Amino acid sequence: MSDKDASAIVVGGGPAGLTAAITLAAGGIATVLAGKRPSPGDNRTTALLAGSVTALATLGVWQFCADRAAAFSVMRIVDDTGRLWRAPEVKFEAQEIGLDVFGYNIENRNLVAALEGRARALAKLRLIEDEVLNVEPGESAAVVALKNGKTVSAPLVVGADGRRSLCRDAAGITMEEHSYPQVALTVCFTHSRPHHNTSTEFHTPSGPFTLVPLPGRRSSLVWVLDPIDADALAAFDDDALSIEIERASHSILGKIEVEPGRGYFPLNRASASRYAANRIALIGEAAHIIPPIGAQGLNLGLRDAASIGELAIAAQRGGRDIGGINVLAAYDKMRRADISSRVLAVDLLNRTLLTDFLPVQGARGLGLYLLDRIGPLRRALMREGVAPTASQPRLMRGETL
Repeated sequence: MSDKDASAIVVGGGPAGLTAAITLAAGGIATVLAGKRPSPGDNRTTALLAGSVTALATLGVWQFCADRAAAFSVMRIVDDTGRLWRAPEVKFEAQEIGLDVFGYNIENRNLVAALEGRARALAKLRLIEDEVLNVEPGESAAVVALKNGKTVSAPLVVGADGRRSLCRDAAGITMEEHSYPQVALTVCFTHSRPHHNTSTEFHTPSGPFTLVPLPGRRSSLVWVLDPIDADALAAFDDDALSIEIERASHSILGKIEVEPGRGYFPLNRASASRYAANRIALIGEAAHIIPPIGAQGLNLGLRDAASIGELAIAAQRGGRDIGGINVLAAYDKMRRADISSRVLAVDLLNRTLLTDFLPVQGARGLGLYLLDRIGPLRRALMREGVAPTASQPRLMRGETL
């Protein structure tokens, strides 16, 4: 495929960008994916909810990584704040809403490998592993400049280039951002007791401590901490960190041994003022950033990718401009309610854990109590968490585009 043949360019080689590129190419749009590959040292995992798994299966990706993912069919929330107003333990079971599982947890490197394998098999998709230096929108096309000196142009650019997005700046879109006094520690580990496909989220005064199953007797951890405590843990060797994680998890998984590789990430939230403008549509962290709570981050990004793919494919088949103002306005409208509600919900939950204000603590405890006691409310929340009614792209329903 020559550069002149591109109808869409995806900037960014992470999971959201790869998914967008695969969606566009599978729908018949000549697509270029440009950007550096994610760091091979990324030890993070992603809890893919049922809709995301359905989309990946529909795109022919899931078959390449299903055996490296672990199902989670039960989710527990345990109040470990030690405060006066403490909530009851709440358990969510997938079978209660007619599902076998809520989703699957997979290491990012395995997910990316499966996506790249599928991407290379598509005739309409060309991969350019090079740094993008500049994006310049124009009247009929946007031009992407690469570090190797070449340029690529197309009527539509999908910005999947992360929180410091060149695409977002090129589109003239601003980002409202808020930083939290928290740091997330991520690590994978082995344990002596089976996890029984159960994800457990301890709510602590510094934030969630979340254990999610991996294949075998392995799990991943996202531990949200005060920066001072995070700095102290960073100095621990593997044996000392294993003991500390076992203590914080109340030994529910038995003896723990951490695996090589740790991640430390300052927490913040952000949302773009618009999600598309000037021939550029933003997806993933270029459009929104939320703390790692409730398995929402990448699942939001995959819904972004499915949505812009759906709209662009329909526009091309109808003979319309796939990067024109009508498509971009439709994308912005399609994603706004879903993104805004998820960012708000995660932000509120995180703030209730950090506050010492007793009425707020009481409200959080009451909310969890009601979820535990009122079945229809609990089931409605589970359905909305797994498959949001307001924004469910066709791919998430298993429909080919």
